[in-house]
Amino acid sequence: MESLKFNEQGLLPAIIQDSETGEVLMLAYMDKIAVERTLKEKRTVFYSRSRNKYWVKGEQSGHTQDVVQTLTDCDKDTLLIRVMQKQGGACHLGYRSCFVHEMNEQGDIVRITQKKVFDPDQVYPGKQGQV
Repeated sequence: MESLKFNEQGLLPAIIQDSETGEVLMLAYMDKIAVERTLKEKRTVFYSRSRNKYWVKGEQSGHTQDVVQTLTDCDKDTLLIRVMQKQGGACHLGYRSCFVHEMNEQGDIVRITQKKVFDPDQVYPGKQGQV
């Protein structure tokens, strides 16, 4: 744990990848406590920069992530966490992956590459999928 290189805010990015398909599901941030909890609990725990609090992926939605393997990059400033995604998906907008907006050469979003796997309005009532 001491070899990890957290940024000035005490955070490091964590790339979340499906352990079976290799699909990148999401990117979130962790501080030391979130990393420790993730390693101990074998489920992803993140630190929300906007809400300034910890959150367990799927705690509200039921779309949990069981940790299979945790890796660090060569600089030890980014984590790659391989997971078994439970239920529908990782994206709070209803997609399996957060990475669904295809861009063209001008940087415009030209299409959404996936169909929704769940209705965020049913999972997050009153928030219109904006969790």
